[in-house]
Amino acid sequence: MKTLKARLNKQLKNVYLLQGDDLFLFDKAFAMVKNACHISMEEFNLVKFDDDNFSCDRFLDATEVLPLIDQKRLILLKNITKVTTVELKKIGAGFEQMPKSTVVVIYDFENKFGLLKEQCEFVDCRRFDQKMAQAVLVNELAKRGKQITQEAVSALLEYCNGFLTKAINELDKLCFVDLENPLITKNMVEKCVSKENEFAVFELTQALGERNVDRAVQLASLLAKEQGIISLVANHFRRMFFISISQQSDQELAQSLGIKEYAVKKIRQQQQNFSKMQLKKIFNLLEEIDYKIKSGQMLSENAFNFLVMKILFI
Repeated sequence: MKTLKARLNKQLKNVYLLQGDDLFLFDKAFAMVKNACHISMEEFNLVKFDDDNFSCDRFLDATEVLPLIDQKRLILLKNITKVTTVELKKIGAGFEQMPKSTVVVIYDFENKFGLLKEQCEFVDCRRFDQKMAQAVLVNELAKRGKQITQEAVSALLEYCNGFLTKAINELDKLCFVDLENPLITKNMVEKCVSKENEFAVFELTQALGERNVDRAVQLASLLAKEQGIISLVANHFRRMFFISISQQSDQELAQSLGIKEYAVKKIRQQQQNFSKMQLKKIFNLLEEIDYKIKSGQMLSENAFNFLVMKILFI
């Protein structure tokens, strides 16, 4: 994503495969490709497919249509989940026959089109690192005539778990907190922005590792009713246990676990609050609780509080 503008300036390719986890970056990449196509007649030269109207043959037919008036015809495949391996091979063959005037952009949230990656110009839409994401937010606020403190932008990204999609939506709210003051402060972020569950889990883990009982109980009570919270906590501790026993580098661990390298570093910091023996006991506890939930011996809502209290005193 960081190099897409330069690549577009150098040469416009026929197929762009977008994969990652931040919708804002998907939309930003699509806007950049669309701008490079210089489309003025969208009703004729911009075609969109999703799960509701997509079929392999209909898409391939659309790629063969020449643009009207404009030089390029842009086709968007957005979050297609119903596609088979046979259809992917057929689509790949169709790319080879596609006229140069056709440009295809594929939003591939669920990695359904990985088989075609070698035939596409790949765009990585995973969450930006903190420095880059902060720069994007500062730039977005400048467009609104606003500024933000370093503490505030860091807190905003943490609360949004690094997702620019959510952070930028929160900017609209923050801009109206104080219309006369151009500066957004950390206090405004703390009061107005709700925390993503994953960040709240990070806070809970920190409290558990520091044996801060009051804070852990407070966070647990806030999170207890959240859908799937026990799975988030379990995944976090499983990652921590895996990192504690692995000899891989942070970069290799990030690839193995499917998370950002920054997240690996943050988990390593928390890991210092637990011994390897404690993490092994927590891992075994998670297996025990998972079995009890699935066998009907324990309710999920009870399991979460049980897990928190057991970790506090392991």
